[in-house]
Amino acid sequence: MVSQLRVIGRRLTRHRSTRLTSEGIQFLLFTVAVGVAAINTGNNLFYLLLAMMLSIVLMSGLVAEHCLRRLEFHRHLPDLLFANEPATATLVVKNAKSKSSSFSIRLFDVVDGQDIDRGLSVRQLLPGTSQLLSYPLMATTRGCLKFEGVRVVTSFPFGLFLKKAYYPVPGSTTVCPQIRPLADDLLEDPAAAGHEHHVHRRGPGNDLYNLRLYHSGDDSRNIHWVTTARTSKLMVRETETEQQRRAKIYLATEAPFEQAALFEEAVIFTASLIAHVADRGYQLSLTVGDYRSLLGEGDDHIMGLMKALAVCQRHNGGASITGNEASAEMDVEPGALILIRASDRAEGPENPTFLFDMAVLAEASHVV
Repeated sequence: MVSQLRVIGRRLTRHRSTRLTSEGIQFLLFTVAVGVAAINTGNNLFYLLLAMMLSIVLMSGLVAEHCLRRLEFHRHLPDLLFANEPATATLVVKNAKSKSSSFSIRLFDVVDGQDIDRGLSVRQLLPGTSQLLSYPLMATTRGCLKFEGVRVVTSFPFGLFLKKAYYPVPGSTTVCPQIRPLADDLLEDPAAAGHEHHVHRRGPGNDLYNLRLYHSGDDSRNIHWVTTARTSKLMVRETETEQQRRAKIYLATEAPFEQAALFEEAVIFTASLIAHVADRGYQLSLTVGDYRSLLGEGDDHIMGLMKALAVCQRHNGGASITGNEASAEMDVEPGALILIRASDRAEGPENPTFLFDMAVLAEASHVV
């Protein structure tokens, strides 16, 4: 019965709640003392003072409630966050009242039923106006970060009551694993073993790809003077990229419960490895759980891989997957295969598969 009453109480106070401040408790005690004195003495001045104090209590509650009414919110979140890296979020608050202002309101983010103080406050919000508030946002764990709403708090006008109002303002964003700098010597072998092939497209190289008109900002060293003299137009040459390397990354999600921390380290290491290898111009593909990507490059492709790592889950399994099994599952074009796993119960695969075992890496420093 008691637990049911508590649940009902939480539901009733979810959107509106009021509690006394320390000043409010002192004021009410003083009001009671004045009332007792008025009854015992029959002095009209005490009755007048008691009436004034009771009116202050009533007016404090009504004005505070009016400040919290008819507010509108709109939240702007980054599309993608990285764990332990600060980002900026914004919250727009609008006073939808036509005649009265809202004063001295504080705003809290509501995440998983908890009020999180972002240090947001508005001293005065005039009728029909809005205000944009920016605040730093930093997540500590990967996954989907969901916001339930906004809690508005005020103690206006006399600080006797702390009134709270809840506004549902849902929002969500994806938190990618933390990116750590990796030691260069850790990646020498995989970096050298990527499958190289000739690609007929524009890029750094020596072979001629195309001739075109000179544009502002082009390097003057690329001007093709023979064609320029023949056509009387300033022409520049574009070269063809010579080689491109490919790497396929497989993150094994099978790990026992006692290796949950190692699995999270494996996810962080995989994200760091993707960022590190992508900076070297590799085409990358990733297989993790049910997610399988094609070979690709560019910021959009890398962000897609990071999102997959952000939501991947560990599964209780037997022995960790081997390199040969990973190669069979990844039906893509040839390239270096990089296998990352948390468990160390399987035998290491043979080249050209490169095994990074987090149970071993955890004992050595692999961060610059």
